[in-house]
Amino acid sequence: MSTAAATGGNSTLGYFRWAFIVTAIGLILGGVLGWQSTGTIAGMATVFFICAVLAVLEISLSFDNAIVNANKLKDMTPVWQQRFLTWGIIIAVFGMRIVFPLLIVVIAAQIGPIEAIILAAREPAEYARIMNDAHLPIAAFGGTFLMMVGLTYFFNHEKDVHWIEWLEKHLARSASIKGIEIALVLLLILLFSNLLEGEESTTFVYSAIYGLVTFLAVEVLGGLLDASQKTMSEAAKGGLGAFIYLEVLDASFSFDGVIGAFALTQNLFIIAIGLGIGAMYVRSMTIMLVEKGTLAEYRYLEHGAFYAILILSVIMYVQTLFHIPEVITGLGGAALIGISLWSSIKYNREEREEEQRLAGESVAENI
Repeated sequence: MSTAAATGGNSTLGYFRWAFIVTAIGLILGGVLGWQSTGTIAGMATVFFICAVLAVLEISLSFDNAIVNANKLKDMTPVWQQRFLTWGIIIAVFGMRIVFPLLIVVIAAQIGPIEAIILAAREPAEYARIMNDAHLPIAAFGGTFLMMVGLTYFFNHEKDVHWIEWLEKHLARSASIKGIEIALVLLLILLFSNLLEGEESTTFVYSAIYGLVTFLAVEVLGGLLDASQKTMSEAAKGGLGAFIYLEVLDASFSFDGVIGAFALTQNLFIIAIGLGIGAMYVRSMTIMLVEKGTLAEYRYLEHGAFYAILILSVIMYVQTLFHIPEVITGLGGAALIGISLWSSIKYNREEREEEQRLAGESVAENI
């Protein structure tokens, strides 16, 4: 089944059909949950509102995620595209928004999964405290992985389209220095570890190194898997390795949203509903970007997404020192992507004007 079939049409609203359906179901469930937990209209409205805010938070934090997903998906076969957009979204919604927070509590509190679910239902404050205590290693791991994703995009000698030319040209040329992005990340790890003290510093270093090793392992594994698939069949190529890469990337993007959600509510089930709604919009945006060729039409949009990734990775590092409101993270990324979109539109307009001018001159010469 193709992605077009999954969307039920090529209109913009058609791409978001399932997202709208999930939104309606999720908000109804949120209202029911609010009524059951408080027994009042005001309580129901509060939970309903929190679910909506969490969905908006997830969408604002994941604009760049959708663009990067689309960039990788456009080179995958239709079969693997559909596998990611079906199984991948299930893993993203249930794995990262439900299983991941539970797993953190299971490891940190050394209790079983069932006990963790009971803790989330009966003692949400204690559950939230355990999650917040785990923020430092999560931020170090996720920040390192995302930083490598962003730097690898810019340190690429084959990259010939530049948005901020004076910077990106130098970065592309510097790609000839083997391992330069790894060296930069290691320097930042050392810098931030020195700003932390005692056990926190050690935890940061270990978690960041695990993030770096995970990125390198995914890159190597993805290359090996896709290379082996090419020898097996042409139809299977470019799939499994890219699928694994996108899943780990989505997980890294989700860290910030999951942890930040506890600032709004300590109820795991409300968080799962709100972030799950947001994840469906990310999926819909990804499909639209791939099918409509938006990345090709707006040449700087991808650049804006990767700059947003780099800024998000630095923010995750800084959050190990002090809290930065999630609204700043979300709005900052959205603003960068908006500016890159405006720059792309401006470039396209100038190109059309130049083509019209040249066409006019050609006609004048032929008269």
